[in-house]
Amino acid sequence: MLSRDEFVSRYGGVFEHSPFVAERAYDDGFIGDELTVDRVHTALVAIFRAASPEERLGVLRAHPDLAGRLAIAGELTEDSKKEQAGAGLDRLSAEEHARFTELNAAYVEKFGFPFIIAVKGLNKDDILAAFEKRIDNGRDEEFTTATAEVERIALLRLETMLPGR
Repeated sequence: MLSRDEFVSRYGGVFEHSPFVAERAYDDGFIGDELTVDRVHTALVAIFRAASPEERLGVLRAHPDLAGRLAIAGELTEDSKKEQAGAGLDRLSAEEHARFTELNAAYVEKFGFPFIIAVKGLNKDDILAAFEKRIDNGRDEEFTTATAEVERIALLRLETMLPGR
């Protein structure tokens, strides 16, 4: 079995810049000897859902803007960099980048956290369409949608780290 430090070191970034999720999962005994995608994801999601609304908002706010300033500055986490590049967000035209920047600013102003979507399997047009649709949501609906997307991102990240379901 992994020690707490080993577990947090390995899985603390599954929820973007939010190691408290892995720490609590370990401390609460959710983690056993058999580390599978489903077992670890279920444990981490249980902690995330049990976190206070402020803590969950903090997790949302820890996510970078899509094709935003951190991407331009090369300051994304390695996972975020790979995910955004896989969707083509590192190869936007000037016009596309301007549209993402405009939507990012409007979204953060409206909701107080960045637009979050699990980009794996999507391209820039899919993401832009979802962005333009979701910006019309109410805050509660979008908070729910964004937290579900965070959980999906966590699952996709764990699938690259762990064996089978």
